[in-house]
Amino acid sequence: MTEHTTPTTPQEDATRAADTPKPSSFAPGDTAAGTAKANPPVGGTKAPKSGKKPLGVILAAIAIILSLLLAAALYMYGVRQAKTQNALNQQLQSRIEALQQAQQQQQQQSQAALQQQGRQLGAAQQQAAVQDRQLSELRDKVATISGSDANTWLLAQADFLVKQAGRKLWSDQDIVTAGALLKSADASLADMNDPSLMNVRRAITEDIAALSGVSQVDFDGIILKVNQLSNQVDNLRLADNDSDESPMDSDGGSELSSSVREWRQNLSKSWHNFMNDFITIRRRDTSAEPLLAPNQDIYLRENIRSRLLIAAQAVPRHQNEIYRQSLESVSTWVRAYFDADDANTRAFLSELDDLSQQNITMDVPAQLSSQPLLEKLVQTRVRNLLAQSSASVANAPAAQGE
Repeated sequence: MTEHTTPTTPQEDATRAADTPKPSSFAPGDTAAGTAKANPPVGGTKAPKSGKKPLGVILAAIAIILSLLLAAALYMYGVRQAKTQNALNQQLQSRIEALQQAQQQQQQQSQAALQQQGRQLGAAQQQAAVQDRQLSELRDKVATISGSDANTWLLAQADFLVKQAGRKLWSDQDIVTAGALLKSADASLADMNDPSLMNVRRAITEDIAALSGVSQVDFDGIILKVNQLSNQVDNLRLADNDSDESPMDSDGGSELSSSVREWRQNLSKSWHNFMNDFITIRRRDTSAEPLLAPNQDIYLRENIRSRLLIAAQAVPRHQNEIYRQSLESVSTWVRAYFDADDANTRAFLSELDDLSQQNITMDVPAQLSSQPLLEKLVQTRVRNLLAQSSASVANAPAAQGE
């Protein structure tokens, strides 16, 4: 600390200068002591003390007090700072502990989740292993059935195609489709590249040649012609049967007389005319069908249409007898009830006669020579293949158990 000096008054400076001799050299702190020694008090009286010493003491005391106060203040500040720091340290420590606990909990939860995921992964791996084993077994079975002997599948395919050709030939009489199916069967056998199948392929070739020689019938064209005839029924004109409507026993004197005297003859003629109009007998050359009333020709036309429809339905079913009987019935009705001299009727009957001459059945082979040969080969080879596959499946569980 720096020491402060109190300024003095001019009178004190003058008195001090008069009383105190001025030495040549002295220390600044020895001023009062030298003065006291040089001028001792006279008559035993003490000289008054100088005012500098109490002032320095006071200043020193003040300095000490200030130093103490400053030290106390610094101490209190340090204590307060230490308390604050301790509180902050404790707070930080509690936070760190809380964070450590939370981290430990998170680690425990993560470990538990990892353990659970590990268990799930293990179960999934086990299930995947089981599925892989099952898949491998299935692949072995498929390889046993298909991969080991693919030619058996081609042979079975050829047998199926030949059987389908027989169904199309005998049920639908579809020569074109049957021939295409036989050609596909021959192509399947050709893919096998097996010389032992030459006899079967030769039989298929013979069946294809036999079908090529069958004369085909235009069934669709026949059906269209029959339907066209059904549409022309309304254009037919009924026959005029009024030419011979006179009674069989009619005489020429049916006219009434104007004379009163001939009332008997007039009454007899009137009676005969009434009876002749009440019961009429007409001659006809044919009696194939019963007569219809003139206003019932619509029923006749509908009957003709129904017969033509039956004939059209018999064509795809290859019912030759039903087809011919229906057309013959239509021809008989048209000739009996419609005008044969009309142009529409003549064209209708001409078309009907042409359709009656059509044969809706074909002379197809009764059997395909290749079908029994293929059936025998399929039974032999497929049975051997199934026996091998069943034996391999039976040996598979025994190998797994070992």
